[in-house]
Amino acid sequence: MTITLITGGNKGLGFETARRLLAHGHTVYIGARNEALGRDAADRLGAKLLVVDVTDNESVSAAAKELATKEGRLDVLINNAGVSDSMVTAEDATSDDMQRVYDVNVFGVVRVVNAFLPLLRASDDPAIVNVGSGLGSFGIVTDPERFESQWAVPVYASSKAAVHMLTVQYAKALPDIRINVADPGPTATDLTNNQAAQTVTEGTDAIVHLATLGADGPRATFTDRRGSALW
Repeated sequence: MTITLITGGNKGLGFETARRLLAHGHTVYIGARNEALGRDAADRLGAKLLVVDVTDNESVSAAAKELATKEGRLDVLINNAGVSDSMVTAEDATSDDMQRVYDVNVFGVVRVVNAFLPLLRASDDPAIVNVGSGLGSFGIVTDPERFESQWAVPVYASSKAAVHMLTVQYAKALPDIRINVADPGPTATDLTNNQAAQTVTEGTDAIVHLATLGADGPRATFTDRRGSALW
């Protein structure tokens, strides 16, 4: 049985990813900072709950210890928890905005990977899927044919670019773990005020694909629902 943890799993992309991976036969833990919301989501899905706030070192450490006691290993870690800054313009963006978004989107990934690394190494086929964004891709945001090129959101976009580089560096440093980054694409979730064109199921295609690859699957790739994406 594949044991999977999805941070930010109580809604949006995380919730739909959990639903689909449960259908694949995974044992799925919903990572949520709000216990009540997380419990409700887990109960609706038939998943398990792991209370974790990715901005809090003690919370992340406690969650890793709890999973170690319950399962003894982690096969797939999906770093999905994220926040947006869609209302912050380039002219108005401050270092406080950067700190708030990076604390979840970037530093949260580092905290979670560090804490759960021993559990991943206890797996026979460990994998990490980091949820990135086309907005963090130099190739995509500079292509006038792409939807993402129309946006100037420096805080969120730069945080996802950092996630992409973290993915590559982790993949180089941790060759025993299959590490990739998924681009959901413009998806109708809370982060987009449900205004984007893709359904939440379409938005999870790349995440689910990377989470269900075999041991011989690629590493250090950037993938969207159509396949390889531009870094």
